[in-house]
Amino acid sequence: MVTISATQAFIAPLLSLTAVASTPRSAGQSQGPSESEQRQIAELKARDREVRAHEMAHQAAGAGLVRGGASFRYEQGPDGQSYAVSGEVSIDTAAVNGDAEATLRKAENIIAAALAPRQPSSQDRAVAAQASQMAAEARAQLIAGHNARNTPQNTEPIALYQQTAAADVSQDNRAQLLNITA
Repeated sequence: MVTISATQAFIAPLLSLTAVASTPRSAGQSQGPSESEQRQIAELKARDREVRAHEMAHQAAGAGLVRGGASFRYEQGPDGQSYAVSGEVSIDTAAVNGDAEATLRKAENIIAAALAPRQPSSQDRAVAAQASQMAAEARAQLIAGHNARNTPQNTEPIALYQQTAAADVSQDNRAQLLNITA
């Protein structure tokens, strides 16, 4: 199980704004939020929308892979409201045991889910890279299985052909024929 999360690059500036916004006001100031607090609230609202859209994109693209809903980390704004500043969605990234085709399909779905948001985070890209590796391994298993199924199990017809052809060709040509069919 891997967690895909929204980037937290927005958190540090909010922490510094919180320190500024939480300074006490003198008794003569108005009851509404200050200009600084209004700016912080607007930024928190924008970040909340961005984080929720990011995680919703993972959930929509990862239908069937998502384990539970999105979880969020909240920050309280100067207005007392909680705003999502980061989030994550857990998805099932395990290979399908004994089924390379199903594993390949699942890996492709994981990649789509990880890269679904408009701006995938570094964690999203890492999950997609892991799923790409899983897809490559599944493709290799499929190719190996295909080659094993197409390898002749009964070589008697080939041996019969070699004996018949050997009677008609010189010794040098016969050695060359055996190398081609082996």
